[in-house]
Amino acid sequence: MFRVLSAVLPCWLILASTAVVAEVETSQRTALRLSGMFGDRMVFQQETNAPVWGTVDPNAIVAVTPSWSDQTVQCQADSDGKWQVRIKTPKAGGPFQVHVSSGETTIQLTDVLVGEVWICSGQSNMQWKMRGFGVDHFKEDVVQAKYPQIRFCDVPQILALEGQDDVRAKWTTCSPQTVLNFSAVGYFFGSRLHQELDVPIGLISSNWGGSSAEAWVSPEVLKEDFPEFNQPFAIHAKLADEVGITFPRGQKAPRGLNQLNPSVLYNSMVQPLIPFSFRGVIWYQGESNVKQPEQYRTLFPALIRDWRSRWGTGDFPFYFVQIAPFAYKQEPISAAFLREAQTMALSEPNTGMVVTMDIGDPTNIHPKNKKPVGERLAGLALSRDYGRQDIVDSGPLFQSHEVEGASIRLHFQHVGGGLTTSDGKSLSHFIIAGADQTFVAADAKIDGDTIVGHSDAVTEPVAVRYAWGSGDTPNLSNQDGLPASSFRTDDWPIVPEKP
Repeated sequence: MFRVLSAVLPCWLILASTAVVAEVETSQRTALRLSGMFGDRMVFQQETNAPVWGTVDPNAIVAVTPSWSDQTVQCQADSDGKWQVRIKTPKAGGPFQVHVSSGETTIQLTDVLVGEVWICSGQSNMQWKMRGFGVDHFKEDVVQAKYPQIRFCDVPQILALEGQDDVRAKWTTCSPQTVLNFSAVGYFFGSRLHQELDVPIGLISSNWGGSSAEAWVSPEVLKEDFPEFNQPFAIHAKLADEVGITFPRGQKAPRGLNQLNPSVLYNSMVQPLIPFSFRGVIWYQGESNVKQPEQYRTLFPALIRDWRSRWGTGDFPFYFVQIAPFAYKQEPISAAFLREAQTMALSEPNTGMVVTMDIGDPTNIHPKNKKPVGERLAGLALSRDYGRQDIVDSGPLFQSHEVEGASIRLHFQHVGGGLTTSDGKSLSHFIIAGADQTFVAADAKIDGDTIVGHSDAVTEPVAVRYAWGSGDTPNLSNQDGLPASSFRTDDWPIVPEKP
C-alpha cells in the first residue's frame, strides 16, 4: 500500500508506564494505537524531525506516511509493543494527512497543519479561559476569532502519583465558539503570532489553577536537589498502594492530594507530551509559591532545565510572566521577593520575562487584562525567535547603581526609546534607605537613561527599592509602552513586611 524508502529499524525506547491512548477498532482487532497527542486538526512543528509514536502488537512493523512527502518511514515495535518514528516536516502549510499502518490496519489523521507549536503552561492566570471574565470582556476579540489555521490542544487535568506514558489530548480549530474554552493568554499570544507570521499556529494548553512550581518538576530532580520534598514522596507512595495512581479533575482524590503536591502534574501533564516537537514554552505561574521566594530562586530555574533535559532538544525558548501586583494580605512576605526570584531566572539561556506591573489589580489575583500579557509574550517570540528586530520586547530591568553623595543613580537594560512614566506623572513607588535599613519615600527623577533617587531624610543612602509592596502599581516604563519590573539594589535578607 505504501512506497517504503527506509529500512526497518528498532523503535526508540519510550518510558514505560500506564497509558491512555487513542484506539482504532478494526475487524482484525489489531492493537495499533497512536499517542493521544496525535489527532485530526493537529499541528506539527515545521522544518524538524518530528517524533510520532504509539503502541502495537509486540515486534510488529509500523509505517508512517505524511501526505507532504512520498516517503514512508518504518520501524519495528519492541517486545512491549512500543514504537516511534521521526518524520521530516516541511515549511509551514497544509492541510495534510498522515497515514499510520501496521498489517491491514490504518489510522489516518486528517486536516493536519504544519507550522509553529508552543506549549502554554502554568497556573490559573494561564488557565483562565476567554469566557472566564464574562463573554462581554473580550466580546470583540471573540467575534474576530475566525482563524482556522490556529489550533488548540487541551491536555486533560490529571493528578498522577507516578509518571504516565500518554494522555488523551484533544485538538480543535479556532473559532468564536471554541476560543471561549481556551486560555486567554495563550490565545492572544497565538493570534498575534499568526497574524504577524502568517503561518499555522498550534497551542498546547497544559495548566492547572492554584498549582505550585514543584508540581511541574520531575520526581528525579526534586529528590536529587530539593530534599524538603522527600517526605511528600513517601506519602504519595503509600497513597498509590492504597488508592491508585491517577485522579482526573472532578474525581475525588485522597485527602491531601492536590495540584500543590510535588511532581503530580509533571507526571501526567508534561511527561506524556515528551518527545512531541514544538518551538517553545510560555509560562505563567508563581502565585502559589509566593511564601517561598528564596526556594523559588532555585526551583524555577530547575524546572526550566528539567523540561529542556527531558526533551533533549537543547535550550528551547522559555518565556514567562512575572506575577502581577496583588495585595496578599495573608502573606507576611512581600510578593516583590517572588518577582525578584523570577527575574533571577533570566540568567538561564534563551529565557524572557513579561512584566505586568501596569496591568495588575491589587484587589484581584486574576487581573482581567490578559490581552497585553499574551501579546507581550508574542513580542518576545517575534523578536528573539522570528527575526523581528524592530520590536522592543522588554521593559526596563535594573542593571546597576552607584552612590553619588546624598543620591543613588540607577542604570537599566532595555530602555528602548528611553525612560518615561506610563501616566505622564512623576515617578512613583521609589523608597530609599541608609545603613540602618529603614526605608522612606524617595524623590526619583529620570536623567537620560538613568534615574536618580534621594531623600532629605537619608543623607548617606545605601539602597533603593522600587515597587516593593505586594500590590504596588507603579509607573516607570520605557517609551515603547513596556513597564519596568520591581527591583532593589540591596541584597539584605528576605524578611516579612512590617505591619
